[in-house]
Amino acid sequence: MHRIVYLPGDGIGPEVGTAARKIVEAAGVKVEWLPGDIGLGAIEQHGDALPRATLQLIRDCGIALKGPTTTPSGGGHVSANVRLRKELGLFANVRPVKTVPGLETRYGSVDLIIVRENTEDLYAGLENEVAPGVVTSIKVITATASRRIARFAFDYAKKWGRKRVTAVHKANIMKMADGLFLRCAQEEAAAHPDIKSDDVLVDALCMRLVTKPDAYDVLLLENLYGDIVSDLAAGLIGGLGLAPGANYGEGCAVYEAIHGTALDIAGKGIANPIALTLSAAMMCHDLGYPDAYRRIRRGIAAVTQKRRAELTPDLGGTGTCVSVTAAIIEEMRALPPV
Repeated sequence: MHRIVYLPGDGIGPEVGTAARKIVEAAGVKVEWLPGDIGLGAIEQHGDALPRATLQLIRDCGIALKGPTTTPSGGGHVSANVRLRKELGLFANVRPVKTVPGLETRYGSVDLIIVRENTEDLYAGLENEVAPGVVTSIKVITATASRRIARFAFDYAKKWGRKRVTAVHKANIMKMADGLFLRCAQEEAAAHPDIKSDDVLVDALCMRLVTKPDAYDVLLLENLYGDIVSDLAAGLIGGLGLAPGANYGEGCAVYEAIHGTALDIAGKGIANPIALTLSAAMMCHDLGYPDAYRRIRRGIAAVTQKRRAELTPDLGGTGTCVSVTAAIIEEMRALPPV
C-alpha cells in the first residue's frame, strides 16, 4: 500500500483528480490517498495557497498527485506551483509529448520528452520597479542548477532508451546566462558519450517543431523556455488535455497535468481527465508498476481509437469526465495480462 498525497487543486482539478485516482486503482495499484490543501481553497481555509501542513505531508510521503491551481496575472498571491517546486526542491520538470492513438494531428507521430529546469531563471521572481514605469526582472542561471538538470536529462534519456539530448538556449544574445547553461550541458554531454547531443536556439527550435517535430528526441531547457516550448509541443499532439507532467527532486516527486484550471467549465462534468491520468501513469511507473503504466496507456488508447464519440467535447466527443473514466476502466479490464 502506497501513501500518496492528493492535491485536488482548483477549477476542474477535483474532477480530473477523482478520475485519475479511480483509474490508478483499477490498474491494480493499492493506494492510501492523503488529501492536502493547495490553491484557492487553501487560501480560503488557511490564508495561504500552499500551507506548511501540505508541504510537510508531501515531504513525509515523498510523492503527490496534483490538480491544476489558479495563479492570478499581474497581482494576487504568488504561484503555488512555483512555491511548491522551490520549497520541495523539485528541480526537474518532465513533460512527455507523445501522439495519442486515434487522435493523430497534422504533425504525424510525435514522441518528445521535454526536461525543464524548475527552480531559477526569470521564475526566481526577482523583480524591482527601479523608477516609475521601469521594471527590471532578473534572470538567474547558476552552474549548480544547470549541471544538475543536464545530468538529470542525460540520465532520464538513458533510463527510457532515448538516443539524443538537445540543449535549448539563446546564448547568441544572452552570452553569459544562456552561455553558462549551454556550457554545463556540453560538459555533461561529454560524460555521456553513449547518448548523442547537440544544441539549438530556442526560436529556431520553435519553428522546427511545427515543421519537423520528429527531428528531436529529448529537449533540455531553462525554466522559461521549457514552460513555453512544452505548451507549444502539446499543441502538436492535440492540446494540453493530452499532455502529462511530473516534477522531481531529491527523494520527492509531484505528478500533474500541464493544463490550467479551466474555470469556465468547472463543475459542468465535461473536463478531460486524460492528461492527469497519463501523469498518474508516470507515477505508477516510477513507483515500480510498469505493468500498470502500460495498462493505463493502453486503456486510454483503446478509448481514443475505438470510442471517440465518448470522449469529452474538447476532443470532439459528447462524453463526460465520468463516462470517459468509466470507458477507460472498462477497456483496461478487457485487456489481456501485460
